[in-house]
Amino acid sequence: MDPSWYLRRLSRMGPAEIAGRVTDVVRKRQWRGVAGEKAVWSPDRRFATVPGEDVLAAVSGEAVKDLLVTADRLMDGRAEYFGVERDDLVDPDWSYDPKTGRRAPSDVYSFDIQYRSEETVGDIKQIWEPSRHQHLTVLAAAYALTGDDRYAERVAAHLGSWWAANPPMRGVHWVSGIELGIRLLSWVWVRRLLDGWAQAPALFEDNPVALNQIWHHQRWLAAFPSRGSSANNHVIAEDAGQLAAACAFAWFPESGQWRDSALASLDKMLRHNTFDSGLNRELATEYHGLVLELGLAGALEAKAAGVTVPESTWLVLLRMTDALASIVDNKLRPPRQGDADDGFGLIVDGDETSRWASLVDTGSVLFGRLDWWPETSGGDVRTQLFSALAKDIQVAGRRPARRRDDFADAGMTILRDGGIWCRCDGGPHGFLSIAAHAHADALSVEVRHDGVDILADPGTYCYHGEPKWRSYFRSTAGHNTLELSRTDQSVSGGPFLWTKHAVTTVIAAGTPSRWSAEHDGYAPSVHQRSVELDGTELRILDEVRGGEARHCRLAFHLGPAVEVALTGSRAVLSWTVDGQDRSATFELPPELTWSAHRGETTPPMGWYSAGFGRREPAWTLLGGGTAADGAAFTSVLTFESGNEDPPL
Repeated sequence: MDPSWYLRRLSRMGPAEIAGRVTDVVRKRQWRGVAGEKAVWSPDRRFATVPGEDVLAAVSGEAVKDLLVTADRLMDGRAEYFGVERDDLVDPDWSYDPKTGRRAPSDVYSFDIQYRSEETVGDIKQIWEPSRHQHLTVLAAAYALTGDDRYAERVAAHLGSWWAANPPMRGVHWVSGIELGIRLLSWVWVRRLLDGWAQAPALFEDNPVALNQIWHHQRWLAAFPSRGSSANNHVIAEDAGQLAAACAFAWFPESGQWRDSALASLDKMLRHNTFDSGLNRELATEYHGLVLELGLAGALEAKAAGVTVPESTWLVLLRMTDALASIVDNKLRPPRQGDADDGFGLIVDGDETSRWASLVDTGSVLFGRLDWWPETSGGDVRTQLFSALAKDIQVAGRRPARRRDDFADAGMTILRDGGIWCRCDGGPHGFLSIAAHAHADALSVEVRHDGVDILADPGTYCYHGEPKWRSYFRSTAGHNTLELSRTDQSVSGGPFLWTKHAVTTVIAAGTPSRWSAEHDGYAPSVHQRSVELDGTELRILDEVRGGEARHCRLAFHLGPAVEVALTGSRAVLSWTVDGQDRSATFELPPELTWSAHRGETTPPMGWYSAGFGRREPAWTLLGGGTAADGAAFTSVLTFESGNEDPPL
């Protein structure tokens, strides 16, 4: 980051946050000697809560098969992180980035490392991700379900290697609290899943190296919590990991204090980070999933340890689960909104297991399935493991009697008709003063047919290292909405920072087929959009009021499965799903000049990111022209006959 970014970042902080961060800076200087301090642990160290044979036997054969495919790839040393294939994970170098070929400093005081600099460390997410040790929870789950010692031995080898290569406060793995929190959560579940292995106690509770690592991780989290404008999903991960470790590894004099503090913070921050409707305030759907997974893991660990979890914690987690069940399409895919970096709270399933179906299944076990919830199939491992900690949690709160399609506080409205699913975005720009994971996507729409992206949210692709692509994927032109004067609706101050937020007002919502909203991001001009879904026809009306005539661009980004034939202002869309050819016509506003773009790089246009670090060409329809006061542009998407699906 250049110095101006830090000045802009500072301008978004309040006095209390600034004071807290000054304290952190001073403490980080003082902590150079902390690494040499040794933990004190109790002589009676046992690990109590493990899944019984009945729990493991209840895992479906399909889920076990999927898990073992992934576990065996890991045993061969193979995995994919953010689009980069690795084959060196039999004996990994924990500081190596295969994407850039760089190696981060490993014998330097952690807080001296410029970890955001790709020149210094490489792509930091490529380095951090394997050290979350979620591949080890997969291998440990494979051991628990098969009894094959090979999996347990590999887990032990990797933990021993990591602990030796990353002593406290040396290298990049001691820089970010979210990494420490998730790593602790992984260690808890590794110990649990390896309980049947004779060497498990020697690996953890009887191992001074492991005990010191666990203690230093928890001490770090107690000293450097995320605060102020950074108290988003990071603080949830820190609290969940701290709480889980303090309950499962309650072997230190500080364990009770760490547990109580983390539980209180988790309760507060879950409420702080969640709308009353149950949607995550970051308005980035993958972070909704991450926070829900982390919150469940932390709260369930506490309950299993006999700790009273506040009812307000369970109520937030229940609302988040009901909200998720509401917003998914008929293939159990949630919206693609805001940033997404493929982050998970806990992984004990194979790569092909649906994260979202798993969370719905977990909600069914913990809170009870409502009649309107979508059906799931196939099963998963995590739900059964969570059920070993608790089930049938009673929460005093009114639950929705029917599927909810309008979330007024989050500004999300879902229009549906059979297999057609349309998300309309009329919510706040993002969360807290920096809106770190927001995109400039006010009034954008996202349309699917039978789970296939038709008008797609292009995704995220990257965070650091490639500013051109970071800017494109979170830009206004990178979303299905109207851009004026070739500028974004909200003003970016750099990565994870917005210095001016467009304010959106929903005019009409709550009916099954209509939605309307406006935003002030181009003041004095106001952009208003109305969307109506009538059977197989989706009608979008964009209007501009006030201000002078300005250049405008109206973008519609198609999913990667969709082909397009554009003639003038009429586009024919085609795709195949489940072996069937499907099609739609798209009548575009004739007042604009239309062109089709795919896979362009100077500047970027016509791209889709299915996951972090991955991008692929996809068609974008771009209409250019002038928008004066009173301008109106109508777009009509009609799915052809034979596309209809029965309602859920």
